[in-house]
Amino acid sequence: MKVVAFNGSPRKNGNTSIAISIIFEQLQSEGINTEMVQVGGMDIRGCRACLKCRQKKDGYCYGYENDKDDILNDCARKIYEAEGLIIASPVYFGSVTPETKALIDRVGYIARSTDKGNMLRRKVGAGIAVVRRQGAGAVLSQINNLFALSEVIVPYSSYWNMAIGREKGEILNDAEGVSTFKKLGENMAWLIKKLF
Repeated sequence: MKVVAFNGSPRKNGNTSIAISIIFEQLQSEGINTEMVQVGGMDIRGCRACLKCRQKKDGYCYGYENDKDDILNDCARKIYEAEGLIIASPVYFGSVTPETKALIDRVGYIARSTDKGNMLRRKVGAGIAVVRRQGAGAVLSQINNLFALSEVIVPYSSYWNMAIGREKGEILNDAEGVSTFKKLGENMAWLIKKLF
């Protein structure tokens, strides 16, 4: 069993990465394999609405097929091969990062445009947000919209999946945030084991 997490922060080893690592510790302690994929700061663009994915019907994007740097299809493959996924983003002007939004929009669309049915159906998914002060609710809502529209089963923690911190490592001072991420990892592991 495997969970793949997507770090939407351009700060590769910042607070969002630390948050994912806290959840990963819990998953790994339950024997679940993990992989973190850096999305923030990478080449991943928005959907072009070219509808080529609906013609090919294989769950992949063809809107950027001549752009070898666009990472979306590699991200999609990793999601399809895993039982669980985490999408994590810091708050950027009350929203997810542009790279996170591109991932949500494109994966959400191509996963539904297949002959095999919805490729995200009944996977276990969790969204997490890292904030300086405000905006976690909006970020979690945007991520959870993907899950709701894709038949993803969402475990929760004992509070919203968020932590507060600006400078690298500051979320470790947010005891409630750390505890929330640990509980989320436990609940995610439990659910994955029940389903798979």
